[in-house]
Amino acid sequence: MMRSRMAGSTLLRHLEPRLFSGASAVRGSAAAGGPACSSLLSRATASEPASALVRLFPVRMASTAATPAVGGERGQGGEAKPSAAGKEATASYWGVPPSKITKEDGTPWRWSCFMPWETYKADVSIDLKKHHVPATLLDKIAYWLVKALRVPTDIFFQRRYGCRAMMLETVAAVPGMVGGMLLHLRSLRRFEQSGGWIRALLEEAENERMHLMTFMEVAQPRWYERAIVLAVQGVFFNAYFLGYLVSPKFAHRVTGYLEEEAIHSYTEYLRDLEAGKIDNIPAPSIAIDYWRLPADATLKDVVVVVRADEAHHRDVNHFASDVHYQGLELKDTPAPLGYH
Repeated sequence: MMRSRMAGSTLLRHLEPRLFSGASAVRGSAAAGGPACSSLLSRATASEPASALVRLFPVRMASTAATPAVGGERGQGGEAKPSAAGKEATASYWGVPPSKITKEDGTPWRWSCFMPWETYKADVSIDLKKHHVPATLLDKIAYWLVKALRVPTDIFFQRRYGCRAMMLETVAAVPGMVGGMLLHLRSLRRFEQSGGWIRALLEEAENERMHLMTFMEVAQPRWYERAIVLAVQGVFFNAYFLGYLVSPKFAHRVTGYLEEEAIHSYTEYLRDLEAGKIDNIPAPSIAIDYWRLPADATLKDVVVVVRADEAHHRDVNHFASDVHYQGLELKDTPAPLGYH
């Protein structure tokens, strides 16, 4: 006990000049200045703990304490308003400078969810009527499972194709992410390459997500539609995850048939647009930049390119299932990277 007290007193003697030198100087100047400096003394006394912490932890405290000074301005309620210099300092604080990306014409790139090198022109010449005829028992189960899932969707959405597309894309983006994730983990466990299939499936998932971002601009979902999305995605993700673990060839076949149904749904959507049953509004700006559409593109143009994407996803997943049916692994066959 005595040794602990002696060590504590020795440490205090060493730290005392650093901790209380600033406060002592302020007290001395306040005493010399008389009543006019009493407010200065009170502020110095109140700030002693903060000053002590700054002296003990100069690097960490200096970085956080400097933030309000960089921002400079304050609002009516006293909140600090970060200035442009403050935002730049925050962005580069950890050595990550903000991206300054421009279009080909020199105008600033306005999107952070995708970059210019991720954009492309959709191949709309793909065969939309191609269909994989179920041959095996697993194929037939996959085919009729997808057909059964279509029934409640038709009943609920009727011909509200904007909301239907939004719901469809929240589900369609799941298989690529699940497949890519499981192949990624498999590659790590077995110390083997994937033949490009991890990237191909994640590209598919990202492409489907961009479909969703586009149709969110077309049809704003109601609260109960958002609730349905949560429920459907939760059930579908876990079911597809387990299905992929048990039989990847079955999981890819299900996705292939889901994409065939998506092509059918977008064809019906396009038919109503051409018949004037749905307003052919201007295309969302995010779609114009992502698919490199002309500036005067309309919703009809968006549906055409999205349908072409779904046809490419159909081919990729049926191809992946066929690879498994031949007794091979996906890593043994090069993936169709950039196919969409």
